[in-house]
Amino acid sequence: MPSCNTCLPTTPTRPVPAERRPHPVPELTASTANRRASQHITETLQLLASTLNPQRRVVHAGDTIYQSGDAFSHLYILNSGICKLLSLSADGREQVVGLKFRGDWLGFAGIAKGHHMCDAVAMDTGEVWAIRYDALLAACARHPELLGLVHQAMSGEIVRDRDSMMSVCTLPADARVADFLRYWADCLASRGLRTDQISLCMTRAEIGNYLGMTLETVSRALSRLARKDLICFPEKGRRDIAIPDVGRLEAFIQQSVTPVGHTLQ
Repeated sequence: MPSCNTCLPTTPTRPVPAERRPHPVPELTASTANRRASQHITETLQLLASTLNPQRRVVHAGDTIYQSGDAFSHLYILNSGICKLLSLSADGREQVVGLKFRGDWLGFAGIAKGHHMCDAVAMDTGEVWAIRYDALLAACARHPELLGLVHQAMSGEIVRDRDSMMSVCTLPADARVADFLRYWADCLASRGLRTDQISLCMTRAEIGNYLGMTLETVSRALSRLARKDLICFPEKGRRDIAIPDVGRLEAFIQQSVTPVGHTLQ
């Protein structure tokens, strides 16, 4: 008995007209992605300002926005400036657990416990907006797009916490410091700011505290990165760091990822 293939007539394949073929989606360039991210932050702040009329407060370096244990009633968002989140370790030492830039929300952790879980401290001059949580919930019911923005911010915070943990667990010292500098540069770029030279608002000790390293290890790592021409120090104070090519810095980090099964010392 002949096979089914010989019984069925074959139909010649017709070429798909060019105008009907699916077009590949072009990848966003870094500059385009950063421009969109900056625009998104601006539009989010505009929406919050128009729908909630937040309380605005100018802060300076060292000013406390809220403290651990304070009753939770507001969420906060940075309109400008940079701040750090501090928690107390078991032995009573302050631990830097987060960094916040323009457009970032603060205080999400207080929703679960009814009080804030860490201190939020300004690192330079900026403006912070306070938004009552109950008013935010009411506004989200009226404006679904606002609810989407809040969920997006919460999701972004989860992703940043995961990335930070992955950096500590998988990167050696030099790459961990390089990853910190790349993260800082990326945060500036997505806010429309220059990234070829960045002014760190943190001491070497604070950077080490944030990355789980000693001050001496951070200093040695920065020196080695400079010898590799991945960064340089325009001034003697070394507070400003120039990054000639962020792409090269990223490549160095990727090459330093710890192989599976290897344990960091």
